[in-house]
Amino acid sequence: MLERYKTVRQLGSKEIVIKKSRFIGYGKPVTTEQEAITFIEDMKKKHWNATHNCSAYIIGERDEIQKASDDGEPSGTAGKPILEVMKNQGLKDTAIVVTRYFGGILLGAGGLIRAYSDGAVAAIEAAEAIENVLHQEVFVKIDYTWLGKLENELRNKETRMGETQFTDKVTLTCLPVVSECERFIAWMTDLTQGQAVIRKGDPLYYIEGE
Repeated sequence: MLERYKTVRQLGSKEIVIKKSRFIGYGKPVTTEQEAITFIEDMKKKHWNATHNCSAYIIGERDEIQKASDDGEPSGTAGKPILEVMKNQGLKDTAIVVTRYFGGILLGAGGLIRAYSDGAVAAIEAAEAIENVLHQEVFVKIDYTWLGKLENELRNKETRMGETQFTDKVTLTCLPVVSECERFIAWMTDLTQGQAVIRKGDPLYYIEGE
């Protein structure tokens, strides 16, 4: 799993007008190619009367799946510019559709490339680019006498925390960034003088800064 990667938060759309043509950019997070294809088809149905519904998507940890469609625009003037914007912003697991309603003024190849690039940027802004960071669940089981001290230390360290379980002992769910996990466990072992029972859980993605 990647330690961090960029994608978009949600389905979002934004419209721009260029020389009387309407360009509506849609962005959406996707995790499979089928999700991307379904999203594109849904946008085509929504805008069945549009002049073009051009699209691109990137999927996979290493961008294994990359596809782009000009949907009737001159070759290389729509799908590829959309894809290039996504690649330049480092987005993964993302699909974009830019819908065009022709306004009567021809844009030329260069104008189309700029217009679809701008449509892609608008889509990403609306869908909100985020960075997912991989964290590691670390369960720390301690006697109640340690709780106050550990909560204070974890707060000072600004450690991301999950749910706390209260039984005969207290189990804290700590979520250090995966690259810092071993150092965190060593620190926690030292802090509790080896009295904590520490075990790892699952790796989980959380949005940077949230």
